[in-house]
Amino acid sequence: QVQLVESGGGLVQPGGSLRLSCVASGSIFGAYAMGWYRQAPGKQRELVATITYGGNTNYVDSVKGRFTISRDNAKNTVYLQMNSLKPEDTAVYYCTYRMYWGQGIQVTVSS
Repeated sequence: QVQLVESGGGLVQPGGSLRLSCVASGSIFGAYAMGWYRQAPGKQRELVATITYGGNTNYVDSVKGRFTISRDNAKNTVYLQMNSLKPEDTAVYYCTYRMYWGQGIQVTVSS
């Protein structure tokens, strides 16, 4: 079993920044990718960004140039730095590792 715990969400004004963190614990082994998904009210869950164990990254077009995913393998932690936030980034953000999901954390962008 693997547990994923997200932190760092909250309310921010448009143009602001937030940094999400996700710590994985439990049966962590092997070199697997980690990622972030999000789900806005009334919308399907979408992939935001992924990062391989070696650090290769991929982003959905809507966040390219604004979000940065990174990881610290020694700490089993993945981060999502979110800059220039927009109201449309409002969603519950989920951390993923293999088939495991975090509980989700709310990000609200509003003035």
